Amino acid sequence: MPIKVGASGKLNILRAESLEGIPWLVHGFSTRVGGFSKLYGGNALNLGFTKGDWRADVERNREAFLKAVGAMRREQQWPLVTLRQVHSDLIQRVSGVAQHPVGDGLVTNTPGVLLAVQTADCLPVVLVDTKRRALGVFHAGWRGTIKRIVEKGVGEMRRWFESQPEDIRAAIGPGIHKCCYEVGEEVRSKFESQFAYAADLFHEIKEADPIRDKYPLLFLSARPPGHSELPLKLFLDLVEANRRQLLAVGVPAKSIGASDLCTSCRRDILFSYRAEHGNTGRLLGVAGIRG
Repeated sequence: MPIKVGASGKLNILRAESLEGIPWLVHGFSTRVGGFSKLYGGNALNLGFTKGDWRADVERNREAFLKAVGAMRREQQWPLVTLRQVHSDLIQRVSGVAQHPVGDGLVTNTPGVLLAVQTADCLPVVLVDTKRRALGVFHAGWRGTIKRIVEKGVGEMRRWFESQPEDIRAAIGPGIHKCCYEVGEEVRSKFESQFAYAADLFHEIKEADPIRDKYPLLFLSARPPGHSELPLKLFLDLVEANRRQLLAVGVPAKSIGASDLCTSCRRDILFSYRAEHGNTGRLLGVAGIRG
């Protein structure tokens, strides 16, 4: 998923290569630049009604984003359907303008509405049925991933729209990557209880200590092996976890695309809840159907 940042301060939409060439589809992933919010570094495109940000600024940000993404008909913006996200596997069908439903997934085959999920490290995932003109958007953190949110999303599209996995294209948007997504052993245990391939989703790195490396004699111990071991840091590959779920339900590997942008690494253009200690804005991953 290429990124074109362009001029400093310019609003940019990230598009997924895996979703290219679908003439009726509107989709995109936001960045943090080119908005009206004064928080989060100034001129920020915060698209969530976060504590401390002015509601009027967020509404201006959303208006600018919808126009840039192309969710317009006869100079009127499409309704934006968002969720009260709760890190669940709840998926709501949208057939009109929903009033902020609870859950972490939305599916529709109704033209002229823009489905959205908010993220700031978790993954935004877009699924598109190219034959039946249906789609879904999903919010996948580690809790939703354990609950198989995207796997169930394919199932819900099949239930409501008769979508077949081989006709679905998928885009996993920017989120925190395995380089930065440190988790605890309890998370690994939960994944191991659900997925036979869980071992492939985690890697360990020995914690660095420059002073210890320079002065190893200071850390000698009377207990074998003669020195204390440095703790290990455990990291989760959330992107691969969701890709595996899509493969498991029959979405072709060639139809699955994933952004190479890590929200924690690229705080210059993306929001990261972890890296910014909770004081950050929200990105949107969106998709809709042209009439």
